[in-house]
Amino acid sequence: MLANKHYLTQAAVQKILEAADQYAAKHKLAVTIAVCDEGGHMLGLIRRDGCAPLSAYIAQEKARTAAMGKRETLVYEEIINNGRHAFLSAPHVSGMLEGGVNIEVDGHTIGAVGVSGVKSAEDAATAKAGIAAIL
Repeated sequence: MLANKHYLTQAAVQKILEAADQYAAKHKLAVTIAVCDEGGHMLGLIRRDGCAPLSAYIAQEKARTAAMGKRETLVYEEIINNGRHAFLSAPHVSGMLEGGVNIEVDGHTIGAVGVSGVKSAEDAATAKAGIAAIL
């Protein structure tokens, strides 16, 4: 028997982007917000005015890493900061900075939001504000 699967619709992606963008505007954060599916494929992106172009790449990688790893990217940053530098050689993982948050529904990761441009904790808070709009 085949299982039913939750996934991010385009409408849900828009809600995430709008809520995260509103949060960023309220807190005057110049960030990029990226949303991807569980395989790390980009579904939407906003680069707010004044945000450094590099942040667009970093936000996407944070989202991909959180989605494919099924956990927040903060976990990877902590692993590395605690001395496991060999983890830097893990394949297909390059967004190992706080600010990538996986979207979990019924115990399954269905995608992620990655934010980059300000302090890492503010990036993560922006991502969580976006996710809250659909959960």
